[in-house]
Amino acid sequence: MTEFPALKNLSARVGSDPLLVQAAGGNTSLKQNGVMWIKASGTWLRDAASRDIFVPVRHEALLAALARNDPACEACTDFVLADLNATGLRPSIETTVHALMPQRVVVHVHCVNTIAWAIRCDAEQRLAEKLRDFDWAFIPYARPGLPLAKAIAARLRPSTDVLVLGNHGLVVAAETVAEAQALLDRVVSVLVRPVRALVPPDLAALFLLCKGTDYAPAGNNETHALATDGLALDRGKDAVFYPDHVVFLGAGVATEIGSGAPLVAVPGKGVLIRENAKPAVEPMGRCLADVMRRIAADDHLIALDTEAIDRLVNWDAEKYRQGLNAGT
Repeated sequence: MTEFPALKNLSARVGSDPLLVQAAGGNTSLKQNGVMWIKASGTWLRDAASRDIFVPVRHEALLAALARNDPACEACTDFVLADLNATGLRPSIETTVHALMPQRVVVHVHCVNTIAWAIRCDAEQRLAEKLRDFDWAFIPYARPGLPLAKAIAARLRPSTDVLVLGNHGLVVAAETVAEAQALLDRVVSVLVRPVRALVPPDLAALFLLCKGTDYAPAGNNETHALATDGLALDRGKDAVFYPDHVVFLGAGVATEIGSGAPLVAVPGKGVLIRENAKPAVEPMGRCLADVMRRIAADDHLIALDTEAIDRLVNWDAEKYRQGLNAGT
């Protein structure tokens, strides 16, 4: 599989860029000889070059099942080639999305700049201006997995190689890894949004606040910006704008240690992380800060509603992914 090493390297590259992928988010795939190799659920793309994180799936069988609306397409475990799956892991929760794309290589990222566009009420209209030179489609929000695959199928054209997923992220597809990387770089470059400057945390105040507790200050200033950038906290603390937020941080953002939340944004001071929090918590806190620092005070945003949040929290595939990330 001559493209596989290249896919692993690209996966590790995007997985190491917090503006593209956070924690176990995002996924990549390669279709070859009837098999689609897809990132395993709960694994981190940044590890792709050093760990076996891909699961082999029977591509044609999965497409046929999708065509007949088979419930087995929700988890996709029935389509895994067990004799080639040395890890025994499940395929990504977005395996059906990759299967639908006709191109051999598919890259899905939670690009911060893309999300900052995709949570706007006028996202499709504004993105049409930015992406006029691409063969692209906007997909209104649907829960990851089978609902998202159905939403994509309704708008997908054979030539489409760029998808912007409302309240979610970005997908690019190509016939080679090199072409996918080039396309990703091009799309990301035209979707860059202005970002407010970092305001440093008040570390002395944070250490005093967490003394005698099981909290400690976050590790980087980008995460602290969730609390030190007043507009970021104001726009982001009471709403959920994309799936991985609620999966790893819960609904909204806590502002007091007494809440017991894994992440606490102390207004004007900085962010505290509970010592036993999952490894994904700080990266997801930084993601929210990075997105909100690209949102203006007068931007009209669309948040996930209570029903959408409940479907994510109680979805078996997400519970499985969270379980894998408990000690990553």
